[in-house]
Amino acid sequence: MNTMPSVSSLSRPMAARKQAASVEFRNVTKRYGNVTAVDSVSFTIEPGRLVTLLGPSGCGKTTTLRMIAGLEMASEGQILIGGRDVTNLSAADRDVSMVFQSYALFPHMSVLENVAYGPSVQGVPKKDAYAMAMEKLELIGLKGLEKRAPSELSGGQQQRVAVARALVLEPQVLLFDEPLSNLDAKLRRRVREDIRELQQSLNLTVAYVTHDQEEALAVSDHIIVMSNARIAQTGTPRELYEEPANLFVADFIGDANIIAGDLVSVAGAMGQVRIGSLGLELPHRGVGQGAVKLAVRPDAILLDETVRTGALAGSVRKASYLGTQVEYDVESPIGSLFVVQHGRKEPIAPGTPVSISFAPQRGVAIIPDA
Repeated sequence: MNTMPSVSSLSRPMAARKQAASVEFRNVTKRYGNVTAVDSVSFTIEPGRLVTLLGPSGCGKTTTLRMIAGLEMASEGQILIGGRDVTNLSAADRDVSMVFQSYALFPHMSVLENVAYGPSVQGVPKKDAYAMAMEKLELIGLKGLEKRAPSELSGGQQQRVAVARALVLEPQVLLFDEPLSNLDAKLRRRVREDIRELQQSLNLTVAYVTHDQEEALAVSDHIIVMSNARIAQTGTPRELYEEPANLFVADFIGDANIIAGDLVSVAGAMGQVRIGSLGLELPHRGVGQGAVKLAVRPDAILLDETVRTGALAGSVRKASYLGTQVEYDVESPIGSLFVVQHGRKEPIAPGTPVSISFAPQRGVAIIPDA
């Protein structure tokens, strides 16, 4: 699959684009009978930013996206797009476009006809609608495929057709609902890079829904993590990974070992934490002295086959070689640990005694809401 061409070289589409718009939710709630799907949610997506709604199935993220689109109406609260109250407007009146998980391409239409469909139904003359469609197909690297049927394209190419169809009317806000779920792992990585490049080059405001943490970390300016119909935490990918606000976020964003510790003293922003026989200095994040929970990333745990004084003693229970890394299950006095070593070719054999220590700079954080 070819990568998308440099969008910066396509001056006419960029000049023609509308100004990016903000999206704002003010205490928005959505109920289905007695079931609350979204519970008093507030957030702002700044113009020209890609914000991902992330969370497990049933958390409310897709319902939130559909309320931006106008496909679902809010039970309470306000929704604003570009500062305009659209809470009670239909989808047709909101100037947004959505790329669906299934792509929703018309199988009986050519690629060009699919992309030109939106302008056509809005009354744009056929010649002009086709010209608009060709412009967007060239923009996303599908020029030359406009006469093909969707069934003659790869999954990645079909995804691009869906993006071109969403872009052709140049909406204020572009929405993606699990756009990569039907692609294999390698293609997902390439298409998400294409989507991110397109979003940045055209300064698009994008709301993006996924349950894939790696995908969210890779494409997002900000991430809104949802749990049980509410927002669990909002922040940049780095903030969510390195400073989780609670146990749910720590466990959901990437892999984390949740370990019990004891905050024994505080000085300024830092605190002394005991983990078994080890002592670490960590930001206390407003937590008082006493028992605490720590989120420890797998590559922040160091293993040494030489038994060292002062380290925790453990034993390798299982080792898995994955090419660029080795993953271990390690038994220790503080519980079973999931450990990742990068760049190691020969795994430590199961049953081997090891010394365990920690590298806080790689990801060890006190969880405030424990």
